[in-house]
Amino acid sequence: MAHGQWTRADIPALQGRTAVVTGANSGLGFETSKALAGAGATVVMACRNPDKADAAADAVRAAHPRANVNIKLLDLADLDSVQHFADQVHDEYKKLDLLINNAGVMALPERRTRQNFEMQFGTNHLGHFALTGRLFDLLKATPKARVVTLSSLAHRFGKLRFKDPNWERGYSKWPAYGQSKLANLMFALELDRRLRRRGLDIMSLAAHPGFSATHLQLAGPEMTGNRIAGLAMRASNAMFSQSQAAGALPTLYAAVSREVTGGDYVGPSGLFEMQGQPGPAHIARHAKSTDAARRLWELSQTLTGVEFLTGPLADAETPPAGSF
Repeated sequence: MAHGQWTRADIPALQGRTAVVTGANSGLGFETSKALAGAGATVVMACRNPDKADAAADAVRAAHPRANVNIKLLDLADLDSVQHFADQVHDEYKKLDLLINNAGVMALPERRTRQNFEMQFGTNHLGHFALTGRLFDLLKATPKARVVTLSSLAHRFGKLRFKDPNWERGYSKWPAYGQSKLANLMFALELDRRLRRRGLDIMSLAAHPGFSATHLQLAGPEMTGNRIAGLAMRASNAMFSQSQAAGALPTLYAAVSREVTGGDYVGPSGLFEMQGQPGPAHIARHAKSTDAARRLWELSQTLTGVEFLTGPLADAETPPAGSF
């Protein structure tokens, strides 16, 4: 993976490719959807709110009149919604080139998902784990497919609470967020290892946006009515962040660049990985634990009821080529 100037103009032609982007109606997901659709991909915009989804799709079409976008409702905080979404994708598509596990929530007051998981772990990690599993046969049927999962700088302070992953005791919003983002990264790395061991022509990568100005930072203060926290977040965005368009570049680079391979982690290459051009991102030592990643995979299967990549290994051990 090389440093250097890389912009949306470097995205190759994607006609004939199909991409699913979660959280596509705003922020990084919207920018990712717009860029992929602008390059010719068919983009399934997976969104929770239908009104916001319609407005986002209209904005993509306004920017790219030939864009082929398809709105489908998805609530990652409800495994039944994940199943329904996957069923709809199967009904309409026979292959899937790109799965962008982008959607997320951050530093929320204590909330539970439909299946009673802690909201951040349940949405950010378990929802995407289940979605990847439900769509895995389409990825497997597509040569050189890629899965890109969004992590965060916050993975560095995250810890996996195997005895209490859903924070039934002593909830704390920022450690819970850190756990969810650590789980995202460890899932992406473990998925790549399992794909390689089976010789499958799919790449799994992770990306993070650095510090990007999106609505993600404001959701928690808005839910609690904390005006001071909201003002502080807005001030931080104004002083230190890059635009959401710039924040989407690492995701896009991981999704389409010929310079990456499975298991790569892409982020901004500037100071402290806060801003800058896409480049190799630092993976905290504890995120590289293969034993913890295996335990996380098994826990995720148990909690979601979705199992994949658990059967006997193929003889081939060679990694996929990974050129788009």
